[in-house]
Amino acid sequence: MEKTIEKNEEMFCYQCQETAKNIACTKKGVCGKTSDVANIEDLLVWVTKGLGEILTRMRKENKDISNLHSYVNNNLFTTITNANFHYEDLLEKVKETIDLNQKLIEGLDDKENLSKAALYNEKDDDELKLKSQIIGVLNTLDDDKRSLRELITYGLKGMAAYNRHANVLGKFDENVDEFMENTLAKLMDDSLSVEDLIALTLETGSNGAAAMALLDSANTSAYGNPEISEVNIGVRNNPAILISGHDLKDMEMLLEQTQNTGVDVYTHSEMLPANYYPAFKKYDNFVGNYGNSWWLQDKEFESFNGPILMTTNCITPPKDSYKDRVFTTGVAAYPGMKHIVADENGHKDFSEIIELAKKCDSPKEIENGKIVGGFAHNQVLALADKVVEAVKNGDIQQFVVMAGCDGRQKGRNYYEDFAKALPDDTIILTAGCAKYRYNKLNLGDINGIPRVLDAGQCNDSYSLVVIAQALQKAFGLDDINDLPISYNIAWYEQKAVIVLLALLSLGVKNIHLGPTLPAFLSPNVANVLVENFGIAPIGEVDEDMEKFGIKTK
Repeated sequence: MEKTIEKNEEMFCYQCQETAKNIACTKKGVCGKTSDVANIEDLLVWVTKGLGEILTRMRKENKDISNLHSYVNNNLFTTITNANFHYEDLLEKVKETIDLNQKLIEGLDDKENLSKAALYNEKDDDELKLKSQIIGVLNTLDDDKRSLRELITYGLKGMAAYNRHANVLGKFDENVDEFMENTLAKLMDDSLSVEDLIALTLETGSNGAAAMALLDSANTSAYGNPEISEVNIGVRNNPAILISGHDLKDMEMLLEQTQNTGVDVYTHSEMLPANYYPAFKKYDNFVGNYGNSWWLQDKEFESFNGPILMTTNCITPPKDSYKDRVFTTGVAAYPGMKHIVADENGHKDFSEIIELAKKCDSPKEIENGKIVGGFAHNQVLALADKVVEAVKNGDIQQFVVMAGCDGRQKGRNYYEDFAKALPDDTIILTAGCAKYRYNKLNLGDINGIPRVLDAGQCNDSYSLVVIAQALQKAFGLDDINDLPISYNIAWYEQKAVIVLLALLSLGVKNIHLGPTLPAFLSPNVANVLVENFGIAPIGEVDEDMEKFGIKTK
């Protein structure tokens, strides 16, 4: 049953942590997207569910679908928060998916009882816009089923992001693709009970862990295992390009094309971990990292002076003063920004960006010094004996996983305060942009082991799981929750959702989640997470320290 949006509800989106009043954005997204963009994204997800149903049926009929998985990954990744703000681009993706669905249906042996999403075949722009206004989240009337369906959908969006990055580097997992497509079809099945959807939620988590493992394999196979690295955060006097987002293949192509051009390259936000990979260290023009978390880009992009390449999500509405210097690629898009498209072989021509850089002033220095990172699982396991010894002799009393996302809310100061309040015998394990709240604090080390161990990007939360499992084995524990590890996770968007579900599927309990619990969790679904997994919201720093069993300074 479709619910027509009321006059005061121009859109309905609650997929990110900053959703309005922690309820939903209904006029315009806090992220900056318009109601038209939010609605057309809903339509894109809906027709992609239809595609998932068709691909699932094709698989059962033993038809070749190996070249079709990318449509699912791209469509879902495109709708992640802060990725694509471009209505016309999203509309074209909707049309492309509708056309693909109709073409694939023609080749099915069994065409009976396909869903409306699979059969939908509208061509007119105005009709598509009207459809986008009535096809969103609120179509599921049952509050708990809606909550679980959206929790799974957002998990799939995060999984699609990781899966796509791995695919670009030539790594594929048919089981992950099959699960995603089959699950998209199941999300339209009204016969599934709340219990069925809870089980599917955990299954989503386990497949999310597989997708993160796939991407870890893809990244390390292509660029080597991350190494403990000192990363420069100052600047040089050369013209430069700033690269942000998550796509390491884009990073590689940019570095190759800027060699011997006199143009430097700096990473920004979630691209910081590129500094840890051996393959990128050979480039003399790869300077280091510029700036901080994604939400500060309105200041940092301006002071950088040169062009910026956004490779994935984390775009915020730009100022006119630098908008003409920002380029997008991949799933990222924003009206008025130039978009770099890959050719049929996946190659991207960044010459326009490079030529623009040559005409720009060098970056304005906003800080100087170095930060240390590169503590992915391979590097930490090489230090395992040293870490275990430090735990056994009492020098390390506890580990705290503070992975996840950063964001704009003032309440996120909590994470800096929490890090500062931790006693000197505590190690922080981190991944994702949440680390910018504390990775530049002078927290010292324990027996030469830095007190902040940065594993990398948000997808590198997989490394933190591998580390925990290795410690569990080293101490001979039956339950991962018996380790001296606490989980204080910050979330913002859908990649953090799949990280959370992956942790739950691996049996991790008592995770504190903040700065707010997701708005898409109904009271009953939130209670399931609390009762079965010990999920809890963050509170005051001292109170949370006590709950974690940590003695404050």
